[in-house]
Amino acid sequence: MTKGKIAIVTGAGTGIGKSAALALNQAGWNVVLAGRREQPLKDVQNASSHPTNCLVITTDVADPVSVAKLFDAVVKQYGRVDLLFNNAGVSAPAVPLDELSIEQWKNVVDINLNGMFYCLRQAFKAMKSQTPMGGRIINNGSISATAPRPNSIAYTSTKHAVTGLTKAAALDGRKFHIAVGQIDIGNAETEMAAVMAKGVPQANGEVKPEPLMDVAHVGTSVLYMAELPLSANVLFHTVMATNMPFVGRG
Repeated sequence: MTKGKIAIVTGAGTGIGKSAALALNQAGWNVVLAGRREQPLKDVQNASSHPTNCLVITTDVADPVSVAKLFDAVVKQYGRVDLLFNNAGVSAPAVPLDELSIEQWKNVVDINLNGMFYCLRQAFKAMKSQTPMGGRIINNGSISATAPRPNSIAYTSTKHAVTGLTKAAALDGRKFHIAVGQIDIGNAETEMAAVMAKGVPQANGEVKPEPLMDVAHVGTSVLYMAELPLSANVLFHTVMATNMPFVGRG
């Protein structure tokens, strides 16, 4: 019988997903590394404290069939799902909204919103039917779930929608012992965010560099939320670079 709890991390090959996966693995969790590209997932497995406690499953969260296969494989392998870190997401080019193509809009919606729902749906199915019943889901909302950056309508809209998913799922999960929360992350130092240190557009039209925080702090934040008993839930958790331009007027 498998020892340790079972976590699924989507978008686990890089950045925030990688940080969370490594933190969970180091703490003794069995971590299923899900993402579209196999090699980055294998690299995370090799970098983990306990590689044998990692399982790599290539998954496209925008494809509901692929998501169903992911959860079926995990339940077959481990017998249950204790945690879903619903993390996979993409952004669109920072262009004026009237220049954003329909295809670019749909791609962000398909991954950030539809994909998160597909994963939520399968997690609920697994957690409702397992013994003991229940589990935890942590959605990656981003600070963009509260405040937009210039020229970010697709990303911002989907991240605002994640807040609705979190609230509705937290309510619907109560009677099944499913705790649903959201982590909103600001300026974690990843490959995607590295450009912020060089300068990014501000609300007043200026371009300024922004401070970054070590992405490892995101991993420890996810771990903290994950290891609470199911009788307690962090509904919303914000972790951010202290001096980033978020709290205040742009």
